Amino acid sequence: MTPVTESRTQIDTTPIIVAALYKFMALPNFDALRQPILQACQSVDVCGTLLLAPEGINGTIAGSRAGIDAALNSIRELLNCTDLEHKESHAVETPFYRMKVKLKKEIVTMGVPGIDPTQTVGTYVAPEDWNALISDPDVIVIDTRNDYEVGIGTFQGAIDPKTETFRDFPTWFASQPDLTPDALAGKKVAMFCTGGIRCEKATAFVKQQGISDVFHLKGGILKYLETVPAEDSLWQGECFVFDQRVSVKHNLELGSYQVCHACRQPVDSVAIQSWKYVIGVSCPACYDAHDEDRKERFRERQRQIELAQAKGRMHIGDQSRAPGTKPAAKKSHA
Repeated sequence: MTPVTESRTQIDTTPIIVAALYKFMALPNFDALRQPILQACQSVDVCGTLLLAPEGINGTIAGSRAGIDAALNSIRELLNCTDLEHKESHAVETPFYRMKVKLKKEIVTMGVPGIDPTQTVGTYVAPEDWNALISDPDVIVIDTRNDYEVGIGTFQGAIDPKTETFRDFPTWFASQPDLTPDALAGKKVAMFCTGGIRCEKATAFVKQQGISDVFHLKGGILKYLETVPAEDSLWQGECFVFDQRVSVKHNLELGSYQVCHACRQPVDSVAIQSWKYVIGVSCPACYDAHDEDRKERFRERQRQIELAQAKGRMHIGDQSRAPGTKPAAKKSHA
């Protein structure tokens, strides 16, 4: 992956707007919404991927300022949801090749029937109030993200479930003797994730287990890093993001991580210096996981990516800039 060198000022002046959105809401006719939403986005040259399910909408789209505004207005109108919120970042080049609207069972896969954040959910905590909450010794802080995300940064004192996918979270939680209703009597549980969607669903699950005092960070880590000054922060490290930035730091400045094209894991400067790191082919985390035939396929893909980049084109195999791309060294991720 070509090192990211753009400054925050340069990114802020680019015409490509990347909008991430989600909303838990009852959509009994979600399948009927697919084509109208697809057409609304395509008509204003907006590309990306949106997921529709009975529990709501989730996804990321990109386009011009006017295109994104028009697409979001259409989506809100089609969903009859004026309070649909979104978060924006910027890209130097368009991060998507086409527009997709997919029908799913869940907009974020937990795999537990009957979890409904529109009916039961934890209490939102604003970023500016988060430090006080997680500094309370009677608060159990849980990072609901996956192992590769936690590995590059998390909040001080947070529990790492060491999950490979969000689907693993319920099993992990149920296996913890210190997280039963009796064990948590008189205590609170505070959870967080990147942008808010996973911890919102996780709080619904935890409350369903009979735990009442459950809280989650409104807007996720990204809103915290954008809102809370670095000198007051309890965040340690960087935050992995599912887009072309790979990771961000305080004030959402570009982080120092790149991504391994072979396994989609974040790699730091130390890993890049390893003899096991070959751009597009392997990194220390996946070098021993792939046989030589597969590595040769990766080498050929990298050659094609570099040829396309030299000609000023995007290659279909270059996912380094694609928001929503997830590491897949072990298995698919939710």
